[in-house]
Amino acid sequence: MTLFVCVSSVAMVIQVFLLLGIAKTAKTMQQQTTSVMPQVKSILTKADDTLEQSRKNIVEITSKANDMMDIGKAQMVKIDSVITDASTRAKVQLERAEMVVDDTMDRVHDTVTTVHHGILKPIREIQGVAAGVKTAVGVFMKGGRPSVVQATNDDEMFI
Repeated sequence: MTLFVCVSSVAMVIQVFLLLGIAKTAKTMQQQTTSVMPQVKSILTKADDTLEQSRKNIVEITSKANDMMDIGKAQMVKIDSVITDASTRAKVQLERAEMVVDDTMDRVHDTVTTVHHGILKPIREIQGVAAGVKTAVGVFMKGGRPSVVQATNDDEMFI
């Protein structure tokens, strides 16, 4: 038992020295940490400032991008309405032009028909009457019947 008490005492003395070494090392670490702490704090402060500035920049960029997208959407709506209006107006103008052309064509056709029936038909009738009168005068002036040679020549012209 005495032996075990001696071994325990020696183990406790070794533990005391080890604890003193650990305490000394902890104190040294604390001093080194204390000397580095101001630098770490300044770096953390700068990092926080940089992070905050980055957040502000991101928020600003995002808001500007959203504003630009809203403006773009509004412009697209305006352009769409202008194009729709222009298309509608062009369609109406084309329909009007088609109606004017159709009306003009109808009037030209009516004019040609009127000229044909009103002027050319009487002229042809007058020419027919004049040809008949001319032939009658020619027959009375020559007297007698035409010869067979002359009649054949006249018939050949019509064949």
